Amino acid sequence: MGNSYAGQLKTTRFEEVLHNSIEASLRSNNLVPRPIFSQLYLEAEQQLSTLEGGVDNDDDDEDDDASGSSSPAHSYQNKPPPEGCCMTDGFCQSGKDLRLASIASEQFEVPPGFLLVGAKSPSLPDHILVCAVDKRFLPDDNGRNALLGFSGNCVGCGEKGFRYFTEFSNHINLKLTTQPKKQKHLKYYLVRNAQGWLTKGALISWKGAAGENGFPQVQNGTSSQNLNISYCNQQPAKVNPSTQTRLAVLGNVTNSGPPKKRHKGWSPESPSSTDPSYSQNNYHNTSTYGKVDATGQPCAPQATAGNSLSSSLVVAGEPVSIPDNLLKTCMITPVIFKGHGNFPYLCGNVNEVIISPLLYNCYKNSQSMPKTYEQYGPTTIQPISEEMQLLLTVYYLVQLAPDQVPLIEDLEQILMRSWRDTHLAEIRQYQQNMSQPFPLFPSLASAVTASQLPWLAGLAASSCNESVKIIECSFSLAEGLSEMFKLLVEGKLTKTNFVVIICTSRPSNIDSCVVVTGKYQARTLIESMFSPMDYLKEINYELTSGKVESLRAFFSSFCPDGDIDVLLDKYHQENHSLISSTPKKPNGESRPVACSSYNIEWHQLRPSQLAVAQKLLSQVCSIADSSSQNLDLGSFEKVDFLICVPPSDVTYQQTLSHVWSSGVLMELRIEKDQLTTQCMEQYVIKLDANAPRKFKVFLQKAMQNPHTLFVVVHDHAHWDLTSSLYSPYPQKEASFGLVDRLLNCRELIDLANVLLLHVTSCPYALQTQNTRISPYNEIHWPSSYSHGMELYPENRKYFGLSQYIESTLSGHSLPLLRHDSSFEAIVLALGKRFPKLHSAVIRTFLLIQHYSSAMMAVCGLSQMKSYTSVETLEIVQNLLNSPKQCAGGHGLMVLLRITCIQLATLAYERLCHVRERLGLQNRFEIILGAANTAITIGKHFVDQLKVWQKNEEEDWQPRTYLALEGLPCILICSGMEPLGESLPRSLRYCDLRLVQFHTWERTAIEQELGCASCFLDSDTSQDRGHGKDVLDSDPDKLSSTDNEDEETGLDGSNSEKQSPGKRQRSPSDDSASSSLCSKASGSLASCESSYLATVDDNIKPTQQSRVSNSEDSSAEKWKSPPANNAKKQSAVICEQPDSNSSSNTVKNHPSSASTPSSTSSSCFQSGAALQSSQCAMAKAYKQPPVVFLPKLVYDIITSTDSSGLSKSSSFLPHCDVSWASSFRPLLSKVMTCTEQSLYYRQWTVSKPSHMDYCNVSEGRMDTFHPRRLLLSGPPQVGKTGAYLQFLSVLSRMLIRLTEVDVYDEEEINISLKSQPEQPFHQPQDIWPNVDLVKRMDFDYILHDPKYEDASVICPESQKFIQEDTSTNRKHEDVYVRRPTTRMRLSKYASYNTYHHCEQCHQYMGYNSRFQVIHQQLLILQRAAHFLIKELSFHNLELERNRQAELGVCHQDVWPFIVIADDSCVMWNSVDVKVTGDHPRDFSWHERNVSLNYVLKHMEATQNIPQYAMLGMSKWTNKTKGVDKMEPFSRCHLHDFILLNVDLTRDVQYNQNRFTCDDVDFNLRVNSSGLLICRFNRFSVMKKQIAVGGHRSIHIKPKVLDSSVYVSSAHYICAPDSKHTILAAPAQLLLEKFLQFHSHRFFPLSVNNRSHPVLVVDCYLNLGSQISVCYVSSRPHSINISCPNMAFSGLLLHLCDSFVVASFLKKFEFLKDATLCVVCQDRNALRQTVVRLELEDEWQFRLRDEFQTANAKEDKPLFILTGRHV
Repeated sequence: MGNSYAGQLKTTRFEEVLHNSIEASLRSNNLVPRPIFSQLYLEAEQQLSTLEGGVDNDDDDEDDDASGSSSPAHSYQNKPPPEGCCMTDGFCQSGKDLRLASIASEQFEVPPGFLLVGAKSPSLPDHILVCAVDKRFLPDDNGRNALLGFSGNCVGCGEKGFRYFTEFSNHINLKLTTQPKKQKHLKYYLVRNAQGWLTKGALISWKGAAGENGFPQVQNGTSSQNLNISYCNQQPAKVNPSTQTRLAVLGNVTNSGPPKKRHKGWSPESPSSTDPSYSQNNYHNTSTYGKVDATGQPCAPQATAGNSLSSSLVVAGEPVSIPDNLLKTCMITPVIFKGHGNFPYLCGNVNEVIISPLLYNCYKNSQSMPKTYEQYGPTTIQPISEEMQLLLTVYYLVQLAPDQVPLIEDLEQILMRSWRDTHLAEIRQYQQNMSQPFPLFPSLASAVTASQLPWLAGLAASSCNESVKIIECSFSLAEGLSEMFKLLVEGKLTKTNFVVIICTSRPSNIDSCVVVTGKYQARTLIESMFSPMDYLKEINYELTSGKVESLRAFFSSFCPDGDIDVLLDKYHQENHSLISSTPKKPNGESRPVACSSYNIEWHQLRPSQLAVAQKLLSQVCSIADSSSQNLDLGSFEKVDFLICVPPSDVTYQQTLSHVWSSGVLMELRIEKDQLTTQCMEQYVIKLDANAPRKFKVFLQKAMQNPHTLFVVVHDHAHWDLTSSLYSPYPQKEASFGLVDRLLNCRELIDLANVLLLHVTSCPYALQTQNTRISPYNEIHWPSSYSHGMELYPENRKYFGLSQYIESTLSGHSLPLLRHDSSFEAIVLALGKRFPKLHSAVIRTFLLIQHYSSAMMAVCGLSQMKSYTSVETLEIVQNLLNSPKQCAGGHGLMVLLRITCIQLATLAYERLCHVRERLGLQNRFEIILGAANTAITIGKHFVDQLKVWQKNEEEDWQPRTYLALEGLPCILICSGMEPLGESLPRSLRYCDLRLVQFHTWERTAIEQELGCASCFLDSDTSQDRGHGKDVLDSDPDKLSSTDNEDEETGLDGSNSEKQSPGKRQRSPSDDSASSSLCSKASGSLASCESSYLATVDDNIKPTQQSRVSNSEDSSAEKWKSPPANNAKKQSAVICEQPDSNSSSNTVKNHPSSASTPSSTSSSCFQSGAALQSSQCAMAKAYKQPPVVFLPKLVYDIITSTDSSGLSKSSSFLPHCDVSWASSFRPLLSKVMTCTEQSLYYRQWTVSKPSHMDYCNVSEGRMDTFHPRRLLLSGPPQVGKTGAYLQFLSVLSRMLIRLTEVDVYDEEEINISLKSQPEQPFHQPQDIWPNVDLVKRMDFDYILHDPKYEDASVICPESQKFIQEDTSTNRKHEDVYVRRPTTRMRLSKYASYNTYHHCEQCHQYMGYNSRFQVIHQQLLILQRAAHFLIKELSFHNLELERNRQAELGVCHQDVWPFIVIADDSCVMWNSVDVKVTGDHPRDFSWHERNVSLNYVLKHMEATQNIPQYAMLGMSKWTNKTKGVDKMEPFSRCHLHDFILLNVDLTRDVQYNQNRFTCDDVDFNLRVNSSGLLICRFNRFSVMKKQIAVGGHRSIHIKPKVLDSSVYVSSAHYICAPDSKHTILAAPAQLLLEKFLQFHSHRFFPLSVNNRSHPVLVVDCYLNLGSQISVCYVSSRPHSINISCPNMAFSGLLLHLCDSFVVASFLKKFEFLKDATLCVVCQDRNALRQTVVRLELEDEWQFRLRDEFQTANAKEDKPLFILTGRHV
């Protein structure tokens, strides 16, 4: 045969390794077999493993050791058991006992051909586990003839169909640490003794010797077709001497024992397969095919191929003539995948053969060495050999099921894993940089030689039941192709799906190709090669050319009466009078009861949306903060935006609705009365032919408004990534490539005031090596997997693709993701009958037939139930019954996805016709949804929606699918891909059975499945994510369509609902439809298809058993009833609003036939009595939609890796993207969105057709656009609401950056202010008169609102003395927010508040560093005024001395400085105009002026050097006209002063004060006889600053103790007492204590303004309840005159030598008035008492001495109190 060394090896080691590798590959989950010859280097691997510290010492047990084999144990790792399964030894995972000692007396159902055997478990050495095993996989008495593989059942739980011993060993909990082997663990036959008990029988003889030649005896007459390898020339291949020598040298590492596992066709003593004496008939295939593991589900290749050869295909050799009429003869168009080497010319009927370079490209990519490994040297690490590539391809094809299609992505992963496994040792060796302790062996990649390849491939193909055939050629591929065409025409490849042709005649090269001869596989592959445009053209051609007429005629006759239209007309005539007499009442009249479940929340913002909006804002701020200066937020005054959406009218209207409801336009300062439709349409554009014109207007607007920040939102950004320079579409297709032309144009990129935000649910194609988006500018939606959603608690949980996949793995109830097996079976049969029609046409016609039949069956034509599927019948029944279960008539939506608009229109028209003939036009609506058309529904349903939504607009029409909430309808959605349309929560079924993918890409698959994503109420959604109990108690699941439910109903038990865990899905019951698959298939088989007869025979036993269990009668009840019973059946079904009750009435109740007229009328009466059932809306809030998929797509979606990641996620992201290398790592489910982004950025590149392809050639090192962001999130998660909220907060932030909150407070203590009899100045005076100012009395009263809680200073006014009003004291912990007004900063603002530290918390996030800075500044602030004044006076003296040297008088040196708080931002001036003859008749208006204007005006004051201080009032919006009558005042100045440092050189600020230092300074300046003047016509706006000031100093214990609460009452304590030592300045503690607790020192002064407290030389705030009178002890000072005033207290604070006893004796005090003396220490306290002779009038006690609660090292202040006697 193909192996020239057969018979030359003296040991069986080679054969053993070969069989081990083949069987392991057939059983393997990852499809990657262990390299065959790698096991021959056992000693080398052991040496290498020893160096790596990983020698495997696992040996088999004593039974296994008897085999004499030295085969190394396969490394094995148990899969994680299913959640919640039993893991007890001796029990299966379902919890059933398998131990022989426990179940020996029980009887088991053993299928024919199965035997009971005993298995040994390592964890239970004393027990035997009972199993049922197919005897074909057990050896005979001689130890021979055991098929490879395994087939067994569990006798405990009854589960059947275990095809792999690995899977079976996991199920029975063997808990193995090595590779499971049936030879090792299946030990005994089990027999029954005389008492009928199971006992241990004979040993299973796995070790028997082979026969004489090792081949089984074959019956005479065996056809050569049983051999899966044929030859064009029976010439032996030449022996490769080098290979022979190498194998001989390696003979010492083998053994002479027989192999553990061997194929029947192999024997160590067998002659050469090319020996003429040996017949080919000896290769008899008796192996059965097992179901492939889920990880191996394949599908069509993902790239496009044409009929012509690619330029990379080398064509050589003699031409191959393709037979004529190949399609007509064989009903197939073969697909040829070119592999290695040369490919022959094809001539003749070339139009009926497709040639694809996909396999060639796959091989070529796997040959390219990744750069990562080039450092290890080219001689050691080599690419995988061509021989191994082809052998692995055969392995892969062998494992495909008959209904599976090869997937090029699977093969790429196989080749990559094989290469890595082969070279893992060498890579590790070079990584460790070790010396060579042993000689290097040849590369393992060349272990399979060209001469061995055909034989090894044939051996692998011999176990696949002829599905793969190997043809070996002696000279060229032309021989094999000719042979293949010959066999195909002769009908000898009917069971063969793939033909692998191999030619090894060329030295060191092989030629190969793979021909797809399976009809289903070839059709699927060919259709996948259509481009979207070609697909639409083909469908349109078939519909318009009449090719579908035969199919249409077939389905028209697809009913018992021979013509379905005749049956419809007959039904319509019989029920016409009943239908026409049914009144059509408005919904409000027929259903007056309101439904509480109807709740429209389309635009409600959720916490996660707010969080994402905040993330976007933070990222924009980060761009602005970066050193690149690509965005200057401080230069923008407002925000404008433009949203670009795909060319879908529904998406466009949906976005407009979101914009209207979000209030974002109100944030842009657009008045509500201006929000017209035309206004909103300026902010949203469809990317259609009109988009360039609108976008040009937007660009011009952006260029003309540089101080406006424009945000372009590219929604649904994964749509249309086509480059405008490389568009494969005609120029008239203006929408394609439009995104590139508009959003990547140079004008938009260069605009510094434009941000571009891409929004998508599939960002992968925007994350390539050529991407324009920085990874730092990506914002990902919080992921539930990474617990990101836990940070944003919501009352609803998201249910997406991951949760749908998990529902298929739960094992409980029916999964939410299903496929219709009966539908697929009929499609397969029809595809063979109509090979020239596109499968999309066939599938569409069949689905129309199913929906039509289901509607007819529900209306009483029960004979049509056999012509639909279980799934479709369930959908239609629930659609019709759901409105009757709700008081408001709310129903469910069914989404029917048909990509081709022509087919969608065909389905729409046909279903509408059937609905009308059945009289259901008022029961549910059928809507055709297309991208460029608006929604059209009937007036009856519009009225319903208006009532539900309380809409009173006369001409209202629903414009979005969201507006169809609660409407019972079938939505036929067309278009090649979804374009961002959101669906309502009433969506119950997503029928995607007609969805086809032209390229298998992740984006396309996730787009289609994204339509079913939704939010569920959190109280019920927790289990939905795991797929548990989703539909167990669902009333929508009709018993009449679910045999499992029928069994429950007939038995009269509710055990299924009580124990949902007991309801498991049988592996054979896909979507619970196997029972009806035979009926639908059988009907078709009886008419046309012989294949369906086979299908029917295979399924019929299952169907019959299920029907017999569910009904007492035979299966004849499912046949067509008599025609006169149709009306009766209609009545029975339609009168039942409850789905469960309807199932009981269907089953031929005798009473149902007695009243046909009365019961039938209830079918059409909308006012039928409603039963207590749940509204469809309430269910929709709790249950996600059910999704039906094509079988091909279902297998891909549900196939997951070890991490739970769907196979679809490993596909190419987009058709315009390619992989950078085939040697990429695999994605994992545990990857975060950021990690996935980095993965795609590293391993994907843009194709020339991608709009980012040219991004690398722009000559810039950094290809990222600095103002481009990406927002990604799952489908239907609320991204539109998030970015609209982002626009709102961005607008607020920009406005906030140009606005400021200024204090807007009216002056206090106005009633205490004394008014002169005559004004000193006229209203129109603009400068003060110094003489008049001197005549004015100083106003001691504090009018600044910030001193509202400060002590009132007693003036000379008698009015004040006579008033005695009490003031409520504020609690120390209560901080009342002072009133503010938001003002827009003018051009005269003092500085840009964007950089002010107040914004630190909001703009840059909280940072403790800023807090520390504020604390440090506060400590310095108490001496700031003092230091500024002292420094200024020093500078004045220096300047005067300098100017004196120049002859300038010292009076000519300017002595004024400006001292202003940092919160002063803007200044205003009041202009007064006299309007009458009287000076008091005037008008005034206020305007904003600059600081320069204010200073120049003040500096122009006459005799200004005579003024010590000039200032202005504080701005307030509450200013009255009377306040502007006096333009100047002599009073306190705050916040902004023009200080004469020359005149005030002897008056200093108190550097130790924390509060009221400006008040204290004002009083001392005035008492010194200096002039203070305030310009009342000027005002300063003070910005509110939340941080800073003395309130920011937190007084706390020096030794932190969380249990100690410190209040202001604890700031003063008794000396030498145990007290809490506080970490705060002593002066601050004193001031705080006096502010809140001065009543303890001055009890007589509380609310007693007639008798204030006398304070000397220092003003201290004693609280608002206590008034004070300030006097100065300085000589020649000016004090108030108070000869008749008796004071209630005396406060001496750090008094100096100017305070003498005689000075104090001038004042009178009340009896029991209190004294408070404050000194630096106790010694100074005593000295002060003695020096001032205080003991003469004041009485002191020892307990009246206090101190501030400081530590000694912090120098506390000491206080002495006394009582006047």
